[in-house]
Amino acid sequence: MKSIVILGSTGSIGTNTLDIVTKFPEQFRIAGLTAGSNDRKLEEQLRIFKPDTVALTDPAAAERLRERCRDLPVEILSGIEGQSQVAARPGVELVISAIVGGAGLVPTLAAIRAGKHVALANKEPMVMAGKLMQEEARRRQVNILPVDSEHNAIFQSMVGHRREDVRRLILTASGGPLWDMPLDKMRYVKPEQALRHPNWKMGPKITIDSATLMNKGLEVVEARWLFDVPPEQIEVLVHRESIIHSLVEYSDGSVIAQLGLPDMRTPISYAMNYPARMPLDPPPLDLARIGKLTFHRPDHDRFPCLGLGYESLRVGGTMPATRNAANEIAVAAYLSESIGFLDIANIVRTTMDAHQPVDVSSLDVALEADRWAREKAAALVRALSR
Repeated sequence: MKSIVILGSTGSIGTNTLDIVTKFPEQFRIAGLTAGSNDRKLEEQLRIFKPDTVALTDPAAAERLRERCRDLPVEILSGIEGQSQVAARPGVELVISAIVGGAGLVPTLAAIRAGKHVALANKEPMVMAGKLMQEEARRRQVNILPVDSEHNAIFQSMVGHRREDVRRLILTASGGPLWDMPLDKMRYVKPEQALRHPNWKMGPKITIDSATLMNKGLEVVEARWLFDVPPEQIEVLVHRESIIHSLVEYSDGSVIAQLGLPDMRTPISYAMNYPARMPLDPPPLDLARIGKLTFHRPDHDRFPCLGLGYESLRVGGTMPATRNAANEIAVAAYLSESIGFLDIANIVRTTMDAHQPVDVSSLDVALEADRWAREKAAALVRALSR
């Protein structure tokens, strides 16, 4: 039985992971769970799965949970330190990293340094400090297994093949809910409209990132570090049907892709049980009914956030961490209707222009770039709000 920890258990990846555990109770044991501030949902989970330790980032939420769970033999921790303690818990074999945003970097790195294999659903740690994370993983001899559907598809398409034979990685993008909207109308898009993703059920932050194509900009950086491929060999195609999750082209012209219905349980389960697959229950992929699969080149003028991803990677150092932090601040401001949809890219662009990148030589360097960018982006939000 594999002992696992889920960082971010109350989000969509976390709840899908727990659904898999429920279906295969003889294969997995939940040793720890963490969340941000959703103490009610975490309480439901710990009463069902009975982990040894849980943590909430919000100390007040952790204290509320302690009061209500005095009848349970569970250790309840708080803050980033608590999250990191759960991630590094002795006896744990696999840590599912599903915390939204840059908040996942410290506990994910703690898991790697404690010698845990990591199933990475949270792309931001790799964006902020990919080189550092890979160096630590090699030093501890642990695997970082991608859970994102696109990176998991690339991972599956590379199994059994030589990395030196890879010519291109092709990440697919759904295009989000605003793909066909003219640029002059995007200025007036409200959050509820941008949150209507056509294919995937995801949290609000990643859904907005899908609408701006920032999500794909983040994934380009993540792919560079996960698969040790330079940015000029990573391409993005818009594939509206979300059936082909990504492709790998090899030096002989062969292109290998992973297909499937849009269901996150597939990549999650593959990472949880790698290299074995698990018998899930999705409906069969009926290609005859779907009829055709379409592809488009992304429009960088209408979706500049994708280009900012490539630019941050070319500049290197702390620039990807800066871009990520500014985007998190801008998306939160957009969701609260403090700024407009097109302001997201402008805030990220301006923050990047003001940043002087340095090499990510340590965790502290990445965190300082993150802190600086959040302050800069927040000031830009305040100026726009006035």
